Amino acid sequence: MVLEALTRANDGHAMAYGSDEITARAVGRLRDVFGADTEVFFVFGGTGGNVVALSTLVGPGDAVVCTQWSHIHVDETAAPERLGVKLVPVASADGKMTPDDVRQAAGVLGTVHHAQPRVISITQPTELGTLYTTSEIAELCDVAHSFDMLVHMDGARIGNATAAFGGVEHARSFTVDAGVDVLTFGGTKNGLMFGEAVLYFTANSRGDAVRHEALRRAVRYAPYARKHATQLPSKMRFVSAQFDALLADGLWVELGGRANAAARRLYEGVAPITSLGLRHPPAVNSLFPTLSPSAVSALREVSFFWEWDTSVDLYRWMTAWDSTDEDVDAFVAAVRRIVVG
Repeated sequence: MVLEALTRANDGHAMAYGSDEITARAVGRLRDVFGADTEVFFVFGGTGGNVVALSTLVGPGDAVVCTQWSHIHVDETAAPERLGVKLVPVASADGKMTPDDVRQAAGVLGTVHHAQPRVISITQPTELGTLYTTSEIAELCDVAHSFDMLVHMDGARIGNATAAFGGVEHARSFTVDAGVDVLTFGGTKNGLMFGEAVLYFTANSRGDAVRHEALRRAVRYAPYARKHATQLPSKMRFVSAQFDALLADGLWVELGGRANAAARRLYEGVAPITSLGLRHPPAVNSLFPTLSPSAVSALREVSFFWEWDTSVDLYRWMTAWDSTDEDVDAFVAAVRRIVVG
């Protein structure tokens, strides 16, 4: 469907920079999910989306609080800081920030010698494959807002999270309705060729005047921040056409659910192998097994996967929106043959 949408978008002429009917339709679909007050900015990729979002939320001397596992901290080659966004990582065992982390970070507010924490950035699902509950996000937002901080959510795999919560109708519950201010909505990890979207939630039931003014200011800056970060597509319809297809009939959640189901199938197939150390079913589409170097080399001939923490022989297995039962079963068979012998 996504490729077909790209082909259709390539027929004829259209206005540049998002002034086209396809982009308007895709924006409308996102507003159908998250609310009519949602401001939408399409970008090329996830790192660019995060940079655009965060750069609009901070001013001189401000900082973004995140966990030490955050993609913005670990895997974006200091892109946020290259564009002036100071990151303050906090330790987390499960990839999730806590209200106490926010309170501790807020302890430097008003001290001129310290970067001022003005934003917290959380990832849903986290880089460790865990999920924040709706109540956990709401509490984080309440605490952050009590210190006049804004809340950014990195939703690179938001389709997986929404599927885990039960469907499209739950998308608002852990985002805008929980108090999240800005969301980087992932598309590339959920079936798009390229493209993400930055969403600003300028009004919701948990809002206040101070925060809304900060968000309105961020929205005013966003077009310039997007251009500054080289994330403004001139032929934007080729990004928005993909979103139009992905958002139609809940396809984005369906694909996220497929990836989650594939991970559960993988877990069920290999969980009895105790040396892997897989103690709990995956919340979304990632597993973190312990593997010997020899097993890694042999298994990578079947399917590539990344290391996670080689100091403790920990690796990451990810399933995708297009992982089939046959793919999973073949990998399970390889794990049993190579690891168990």
